[in-house]
Formats: sequence, structure tokens, C-alpha cells
Amino acid sequence: MTRTTITSVTVEPLTIPLLEPFAIATGSVNAASNVLITITLQDGSVGYGECAPFPPSTGESQETALAAAHGCAELLRGQDVANWRVLAKLIRSHFYAQATVCTGMEMAILDALTRSYGIPLYTFFGGATSSVETDLSIPLVSPEHGYELAQDAVEKGISSIKVKVGGGLREDVDRVEAIRSGAPHVGLTLDANQGYTPNEALLCLEALNDRDIRPLLLEQPVAKDDFEGLRYITNHTSVPIAADESVSSPADAWRLISMGAVNVINIKLMKSGFVQALDIAALCRSTNTQLMVGAMIESRLAISASAHFVAGLGGFRFIDLDTPMLLAEDPFTGGYEQRGGTYDLSTVKSGLGIERR
Repeated sequence: MTRTTITSVTVEPLTIPLLEPFAIATGSVNAASNVLITITLQDGSVGYGECAPFPPSTGESQETALAAAHGCAELLRGQDVANWRVLAKLIRSHFYAQATVCTGMEMAILDALTRSYGIPLYTFFGGATSSVETDLSIPLVSPEHGYELAQDAVEKGISSIKVKVGGGLREDVDRVEAIRSGAPHVGLTLDANQGYTPNEALLCLEALNDRDIRPLLLEQPVAKDDFEGLRYITNHTSVPIAADESVSSPADAWRLISMGAVNVINIKLMKSGFVQALDIAALCRSTNTQLMVGAMIESRLAISASAHFVAGLGGFRFIDLDTPMLLAEDPFTGGYEQRGGTYDLSTVKSGLGIERR
């Protein structure tokens, strides 16, 4: 038994209320209904991981994630986290249908390993930088409330706002216009969460252009399996088009890139896990496809993991890691220090730097 051998794995619910309901085209949530993983090593190092199931996107629930995580815990006890890639493959071979559980376990493994090694996770991934700057999302709300939320974002020092669309064209355009009025000097990206047809997506962009609003990005305008729809939109607009729900693996990313269907790939660790995320990032770099990172409804814990991943690799054009700002409570400390939309990781001494309150 080595110092990095797993001696215990615990699994428990992690439920955190939101400040207000968060509505997107595929559904609405009132809380983060997640799962917390805690791994302890022979040398006493403790690593934390978070599973953030979101049924419309991952087909998982808190209940299914808890059940799978308990099974995965039995698989991991006695294993050596130094073999983290081998363990990631082992986990995915057994629990491939529970993607967020695979990610949460990988997260806890890497946190424990880098705590044992005495290095921050972003250094482990390459140390390209020690900070990232996120946008702030505004859900499907009335134009009046969107205006208020945009003003609040500006007051918080946010320099980019992500606007949820895909509900109805007229309402979407009015919401975006109101948010532009409330935050006239920040960049705007749009996320339809599969809510449009190809023609509706183009009509939305045309209507916004008539109002002198050009978004920096339109994310996942059509259904996740409508690859031809993505290509049609990309070929008929100069606004960059991103794939989110359409990409869960390197194979998905390669298919879209080789088709010329998108300009940007959104990597979410909860969809792909760390190993596959590294492969997707490498594929995007080699094909000059822009990189984006996003999240489900995640706490400071999982967002820290994504921030460390992005800071370690560098080169991400769009960063959407705002969900801790949407939560009413924070059960964790550390991971990063926040100033406006910037997460500073430089004070982390080892692992994710996360501690429970």
C-alpha cells in the first residue's frame, strides 16, 4: 500500500438552493441537486468531487447519481490515485451512463492526488495561467427583470453576459435588447439550449442585427443530434456557432469539426470527464477550433475544478463558470478568490484548495 492508496470513499447528497429559479429552454431548476464525493488516501490527503446531474442534459438525477456513486466507491477502495488515468477508464467502463458520477470521482481522485503531491491542480494540468474570467448568465426572464439583472452584473464587475434564449423569438429578442440597454458596454453571448430550429436561430440573429446587436457567440441553437442544422446555421451567419449538448466525447467533437458545423466547442467536465476533456481540447487546438468551457448547476467545488482545468491548459476563448454566483448558499471555502468575474487561483497551495465549511 502506497501513500496515495485510497483508504475510504464517502458519498452524500449535496443540495443547495438557488437565489431564484433558473429557467432555460429545456427546463427550470430551483436548487443544485448534486452529489458530494470525499476520498481519503493512506497519507491522510483528502480529495473532494462533485457530481452535478441535470436530467434534460445528462439523463441523470440526484437519485441515480447517488446510487451509481455508491457502487463506484466500492470499485475504488484500495486503488492508487497515482494511476488516475487507469482509474478514470475503469470508472467509465462500469458507469458510462452516469457521466457526472464519472466526473465527480475523477475530480476527487485528482484533488486527492495533487494534495498529496503538494501542488495546485492548475499546475498539474500545465500552469498556463493562474486566473480565469467568467461571464454571468441571465435565464429566461422578462425583459424588465433581464434589465435589472444586467445592471446588477455591471455593478459586480462582470464584463461578459450570457443570455438564455430559445423560448420564443419575440420574447428572446426583447430580452436581449433589454439586457443590452442595462449593460451597454459588456459582451453578450447567446445560449438557446436546443430551443430553435435552424431558421429560427437565423431569424433571431437577423432581428438582433436590425437593432445593432451582434452577439459574440450563439451556443447550441438546435437539438443536440441535429448536426446538419448546426452546419446550416454556421454556413449562413458570421456569428460564431458553438456546440454544447451535441458534444460529450472526442468523437462528437471530431464529427462536428470535420463537417464544418461549428466554430466553437463547449467543454463541460460533467459531460466528458477530465481525460476526454483533455482529448477534446487537443483536438480543438489542432484544428483551430475555439475553446469554451461551461458548467451545469455546480457549486464552488466543481467550478473550481473547471477553473483549474482551464487555467492549467490556457487558450479558452469563452468561459462560462458563473453558477456559484447563482446559489443562495456556499458550503465550501477556497478554490479561488473572486474579484468581479475573475477567479484567482494563485493562493491555492495544493489540489483544488477547497475546504468544507
